[in-house]
Amino acid sequence: MPHLTRSRRHTSDTELRPGVGVPGYAHPLLAPIEWGELTRPGTPLHWVVLNVSDGPGARPDPHCLEAAGRLRNAGVRVLGRLDTRYGTRNFGELVSDAHRFVDWYQVDGFLLERCPADHAGLPEVRRTVATLRVIRDAAHIVLGHGIHPHPGYIELADQLVTFSGPWSDYRWSQVAEWTADHSPERFCHFVHGVPRPHLTEALCIARWQGAATVWITDHTDGGGDADPWEAMPGYWDEFVSRVGTGVSE
Repeated sequence: MPHLTRSRRHTSDTELRPGVGVPGYAHPLLAPIEWGELTRPGTPLHWVVLNVSDGPGARPDPHCLEAAGRLRNAGVRVLGRLDTRYGTRNFGELVSDAHRFVDWYQVDGFLLERCPADHAGLPEVRRTVATLRVIRDAAHIVLGHGIHPHPGYIELADQLVTFSGPWSDYRWSQVAEWTADHSPERFCHFVHGVPRPHLTEALCIARWQGAATVWITDHTDGGGDADPWEAMPGYWDEFVSRVGTGVSE
């Protein structure tokens, strides 16, 4: 594709200080250690996604409320997960879920998972984002495309997820040329199945491609049968320490 290139983005050590974006752990009762680690002082967190039950759930969950409250008290953004189903989700349902996230958990913004990426999806996503910013003042909006979308999406949100997938794809991935016109803080990468010996390489790829928010884990999707984001990486301490100090070339 002519808009893709493997060329390296040139950034100095002072320009890019990446941080961690957590796509969404398992329920706090199932992953208490993971949720507890997120409030450790010095952890370079940009935000954490709250997914109670494929969204906000049918009623307030006291365990999720407590977990979200601890994060917000520690100064960490909490984002509610809204599944757009690639643009097929009913607009009213999305808005209703957004209201529940704000009313019950006081979230600071939203991750629009499975967000459309083509030009045709722009008008509806624009409408959705505009409504979310009314529901939650100063909302931090992340569009979870998982691929490089049409460049028009960069004007709609604070950040775009331009890669979400396995290490086997990421290590050979390419970056869209239009992303070079925007700061690394506008882009996120989620990578699963990264072996510990390749952690530094994965972080360098994120740096070269200009993504300041990252999530890298050794867990896999089990061929589509598992959620690789539910637990913290086996090398959590090494991951956050390397992200927090930047990655040398």
